[in-house]
Amino acid sequence: MTNGRKDAMSKNLAWKILFVAVLVLLAVAAAVPIIRHTRFRYPVVVGPGVTRVARLSDFGPGLKGTRADTNVYVLEGREPGGKALIIANTHPNEPAGLLAALIFLENAEVDKGTLYVIPNFNRSAGLDTKPGDGYPHFYRIPTPWGEKTFRYGSRDASPLDQWPDPDVFIHYPDRQLLSFIDARNTNRTWPGRPNGLLMERVTFAAMELLRNNQVDVAIDLHGAETMFPVTNCIVAPQSASRLATRVALFVKAREKFDSHVEPSPYGFRGLSHREIGDYSDTLPFLLEAPIPFLDQPTGPKTEKLLLDGRDPFLLKLSERGKLFVPYDETGWPIDKRVGQHVSVMLEIFAQYSRQTPERSLSLRGVPRYADIVKNGTGYYFHDPKKADASRVYEE
Repeated sequence: MTNGRKDAMSKNLAWKILFVAVLVLLAVAAAVPIIRHTRFRYPVVVGPGVTRVARLSDFGPGLKGTRADTNVYVLEGREPGGKALIIANTHPNEPAGLLAALIFLENAEVDKGTLYVIPNFNRSAGLDTKPGDGYPHFYRIPTPWGEKTFRYGSRDASPLDQWPDPDVFIHYPDRQLLSFIDARNTNRTWPGRPNGLLMERVTFAAMELLRNNQVDVAIDLHGAETMFPVTNCIVAPQSASRLATRVALFVKAREKFDSHVEPSPYGFRGLSHREIGDYSDTLPFLLEAPIPFLDQPTGPKTEKLLLDGRDPFLLKLSERGKLFVPYDETGWPIDKRVGQHVSVMLEIFAQYSRQTPERSLSLRGVPRYADIVKNGTGYYFHDPKKADASRVYEE
């Protein structure tokens, strides 16, 4: 072999090694932020109202040892009474519900009845992300003691936890045919089953919590696009529609914001506001707050847009009557969305207690819409560094 040929082969080998090294570096650079997101945990400082912390697997053993298992916080009152469940992060890319649930965990004290709170219902989706859509991995909420950082999750459970997706998701027990991706969507797998897909086991465990504890009211917190007609509303089945209507009227009159009522459809299965009412005695409600971040015709999907909800393209669409909510230069800031969720939940508890005094739920210490808009969501979060370590939990 000539020296020239040897030199050419050496150069080719060197280029191949360099090419592989560059690919490895790019893969590592892409993987590090995702790994950091998945492993990140944020502290929750539970207030004096939290009397114990359970796991969702306590109600559905099929979740034990999986990444879908999650904390269930219990706030037991001084007197017996009604029972309610707050579910947040069914879709972890809709953060107002999580923040509203945490306000209850860190501040509420129950005088009568029992409140259950699941802040990370689809925990698997909360540990996942959508980098292909340019979503931020984290968002930060200002507080009096500094910024509090949260993961920004995905809508559906991670394929690392539930895979492969079926060609068609067949809803149990009605056998309605749904999209394959709905198999990982915990607002399509209700009422679930104990030995089904992982997300079916999540919703089955929640149903067991509701049935075994005779929970009166369940509230599922969401966010929906401003271009989607079912937004800024309370979704309820016929059994809960009168109560939902009273709630909408009271918050409109007293707190000056709209949250209209939408009926739960009979023909669309798997939804919390449909299946909870059909398969238990619990009255279900699903709350939607506008989230401009999820609208398609927006600018870059930045943390700023996620939090302030201000976008020039949506403003133009609003001027042309294309949105389903009022929209101006102020956007839809996170404090407004969180405040609406909190006040609507408080009003649901109040109206249910008036309707059923023998099963009333009485609590205090939770701010309402005007206070949250004025002070900011972060004002109601406590500094974990100054808290009793036994009252700090990781989510």
